[in-house]
Amino acid sequence: MEKTHIISEQIFRTALREAAPDEAVQGEMQRIRALYRDGGFRRLVTVGFGKAAPVMAGALEESLGDLVDAGLVITKYGHALTPVPGRIKIFEAGHPVPDSNGLRATEELLRLVRAADGRTLIVTLISGGGSALLVAPQDGISLADKQRTTSLLLNAGADIGELNTVRKHLSRVKGGRLAEAAFPATVVSLILSDVIGDRLDVIASGPTAADPTTFGEALGIFERYRLSEAVPPPVMELLRRGDRGDIPETPKAGSPFLDRVENIIVGSNRQALEAAARSAQELGFTVEILSAELTGEAREVGRQLARQALAAASSKAGNAGHCLLAGGETTVTVRGQGKGGRNMELALAFAIEIEGQPGITLLSAGTDGTDGPTEAAGAIVDGGTVARAREKGLAPREYLDNNDSYTFFNRCGGLLVTGATGTNVMDLQIVLIE
Repeated sequence: MEKTHIISEQIFRTALREAAPDEAVQGEMQRIRALYRDGGFRRLVTVGFGKAAPVMAGALEESLGDLVDAGLVITKYGHALTPVPGRIKIFEAGHPVPDSNGLRATEELLRLVRAADGRTLIVTLISGGGSALLVAPQDGISLADKQRTTSLLLNAGADIGELNTVRKHLSRVKGGRLAEAAFPATVVSLILSDVIGDRLDVIASGPTAADPTTFGEALGIFERYRLSEAVPPPVMELLRRGDRGDIPETPKAGSPFLDRVENIIVGSNRQALEAAARSAQELGFTVEILSAELTGEAREVGRQLARQALAAASSKAGNAGHCLLAGGETTVTVRGQGKGGRNMELALAFAIEIEGQPGITLLSAGTDGTDGPTEAAGAIVDGGTVARAREKGLAPREYLDNNDSYTFFNRCGGLLVTGATGTNVMDLQIVLIE
């Protein structure tokens, strides 16, 4: 393995440690304990959902111990890294497309929340992936309808905000409706952000936050992507009924259901980027953080990053290496039949753009350890990636055109496999220029 590949992975893993949700949760436990004591509560319940939910729950129970009366968290298959002792149950379910396990777990979570009264403190642990894992369709909408709708939007290249606007209006728990179900209990949500701008209404579809979006906006998203005819008819009918006012909107700012809710961001992509920057500096690199809000079509972002790297390489003077950092979440419009993820597609486009250019390396990976429907977190490429692929008889552009980046890197080399990391603060791109 190239030395710069090893260094880029070292920087990435340092960033992951900084984004570890257990320490973030433990940092809030003293005030939670004081709130429970001073507020005269009789019960403390915790619920959670997302890829980091088990780690967050373990940290909460370790800190609060016997104060916890009951709890339940839902995470993605393979992400229950650490057994949570005591009273907190862990369920695993489907992501990014919801499944029947998520449906059953959410119904049990709702029973737990609805049993709360005004003397109950509910600590909600929210992290990325929660939108798919916390699944309770509105009456008249089946799980199959939600699965089909989610898949259509993902394949069309809808971003997380658009996807969640639709999800919130098909759900009994998203868009502030979990807080509505918990009322009159007091709710404190500890949130690990996996969205651009750390918007409370977007993270996990904002189950305990006011929802500024509407049924009409959800309908507009289907029109924008020309999906109105492909979406299951019950979904379109529900949204149209909501747009006419036949179904109540999600809770908005000022709703009494949100009066007893506090939402706290405990971790974000920016923290991971700053940790990566410190790590690179300690290794002797000059560092530039390009953006913590990287969005757009993955292959186009990859080409843009490559052009920035080439420009930096041509202007660099002196002996110090240079490190460009970015974070965010791109999208992929699926047109081919291949297998991949946004980070691998970005990396492949980057590799094609810098073909033959020595001294440039890119790592692009998801901080949760997964990229698309694969076991890889992303990929690492350099100026020699394309040449190595051609020596193996591979045509890089054909793989890119077929959205088949995983197969490309699996055959050529360059996959980054970390396993589930226990955190989720979007993606990181690390460019090293020797």
